[in-house]
Amino acid sequence: MGIRKYKPTSAGRRNASVSDFSELTPGAKPEKSLLRPKKKKGGRNHQGRITARHRGGGHKQQYRVIDFKRSKDGITAKVDSIQYDPNRSCRIALLVYADGEKRYVVAPDGLKAGDKVQNGPDAPATVGNCLPLKVMPAGTEVFCIELQPGRGGVLCRSAGTMATLMAREADWAQLSLPSGEIRRVPGNCRATVGRASNPDHGAVVLGKAGRARWMGRRPHVRGTAMNPIDHPHGGGEGRTKGGRHPVTPQGRPTKGGATRARRKPSNVSIIRRRRSKRYGQLKLK
Repeated sequence: MGIRKYKPTSAGRRNASVSDFSELTPGAKPEKSLLRPKKKKGGRNHQGRITARHRGGGHKQQYRVIDFKRSKDGITAKVDSIQYDPNRSCRIALLVYADGEKRYVVAPDGLKAGDKVQNGPDAPATVGNCLPLKVMPAGTEVFCIELQPGRGGVLCRSAGTMATLMAREADWAQLSLPSGEIRRVPGNCRATVGRASNPDHGAVVLGKAGRARWMGRRPHVRGTAMNPIDHPHGGGEGRTKGGRHPVTPQGRPTKGGATRARRKPSNVSIIRRRRSKRYGQLKLK
């Protein structure tokens, strides 16, 4: 696992780099029973309105059905292969259970084809196993963490991320998240031991605009370059700075403003807020 750089045969190749994909199983093909069609939305919601800007195009993809719940307890699974998933930054592992069922899971770093993994409270706290936080020893590195028991993993699912189990008290587990936030999670919530695979993902340099377009990312246009009908910063004679504090196309303040609801019920589970790069550590009010 690492980064492969190109020779500067052109301006686009000069600084470009890609993953070497050395952790993938050679010759492995996607499991057809776990593939679903994926329709492109271009950043639009069910009403046809653009809610995520600068999205569209890109290579055609198929969705891999991932087992985030890991609820098949008491049956040992063998890792058939480690595969690439175009829908996420980390790798996925194809598990074949002893009863013949196949499932995709988010692969931890270091997992290889032929390894065996388990689910459930009786599973040992080794890399790739999924078990409740209340039975893990303190200091365990985990990823793909549930926030509600049985709902499925929602935290630390991108490449190279992990959280650390700081402590356990009563029915709660205390986690230190990658953002610096320290949070309480119910002890019955499950997590996978280890860290998400492909930790070098953040070091990949696209090198040219075309590679971004292959991923469905359209050019990011500045608001000051638009017309007044398109953006609050648009218009004016000549080049301007916008003439007001930065806002979204809908006129809401942006760049540094708090977006989390002050009275959100889950605020009571946050022991320490994440650190803001611009304003230091945020405080609950």
